[in-house]
Amino acid sequence: FVSPSQIKDTFLRTYTEAIQNYNKNDERSHAVDNVQESLSCCGIQSYTNWSTSPYFFKHGIPTSCCMNSSDCNTQDLRNMTVAATKVNQKGCYDLVTSFMETNMGIIAGVAFGIAFSQLIGMLLACCLSRFITANQYEMV
Repeated sequence: FVSPSQIKDTFLRTYTEAIQNYNKNDERSHAVDNVQESLSCCGIQSYTNWSTSPYFFKHGIPTSCCMNSSDCNTQDLRNMTVAATKVNQKGCYDLVTSFMETNMGIIAGVAFGIAFSQLIGMLLACCLSRFITANQYEMV
């Protein structure tokens, strides 16, 4: 069984890697953008996490961090001081982990439901197999 702390550690590690390898084009980058836009968050603990990303040195903070996309331009996102007034302040790690903790019962229930349906499918397949094997001898 996977513990909640293992899930948090895995999320932290993969999200940190995604920010470090962010390029706006691959699937991980799209996932980072989706998380930041849908949860209105930026970075891991805060928007300042982007300052260590190679993407920041070329383009600044991604536009998915902006509070208001029409008030966010590339020049502002390259300057950490100005960006502080334009981007979401909350980090995504705390928001995602608190969401998981709040909904852990639902997540566990869905996982159990999927596992149970798989178990029923295996049981029915075994019954069908035994039925076919038993009837082969009667046909001869």
